[in-house]
Amino acid sequence: MTQFSKILIGIDNSKYAEHAAKQGFDLARTFNATVGLVHIVEPVFVPNTNVDTTMGMPLEPTLSPVVEMEMLDAQNKASDNIIDKTIAQYGEGIEVTHFKDYGDTADGILNCAKEFHADLIVIGTHSRSGFDRLLMGSVAEHVVRHANVPVLVVPFVE
Repeated sequence: MTQFSKILIGIDNSKYAEHAAKQGFDLARTFNATVGLVHIVEPVFVPNTNVDTTMGMPLEPTLSPVVEMEMLDAQNKASDNIIDKTIAQYGEGIEVTHFKDYGDTADGILNCAKEFHADLIVIGTHSRSGFDRLLMGSVAEHVVRHANVPVLVVPFVE
């Protein structure tokens, strides 16, 4: 049986990720492993509703730096809450390192796995298929295809 000593668990604010986190922490207990917990903050895109009435052309977005900072601060607080809640719920008695990264979720998970020197990545799946998957992409699929270590994709069955 393979021994895992560093397990990276990717989380977000979904029941799918919560289910995967539970499985990942259970594995960590089984293998006496440390856990890396990662939450990726994806950039918020604000639709441009400003139009030049004389030319009918879209104008550049006009968010002030203050509004952008408030949005980033809110995202950071939400990310910290997700991490803290997950550690409190599942992490008792386990050494946990947490990561927060910004940008693409799949690449962020892969980058944190390298930084943490993970020997297993655990992620949940939203079980998307067909057209929905084509539009949304698949974080799990990208991680599986590009990871240098085993990936456990934990499905959530309702």
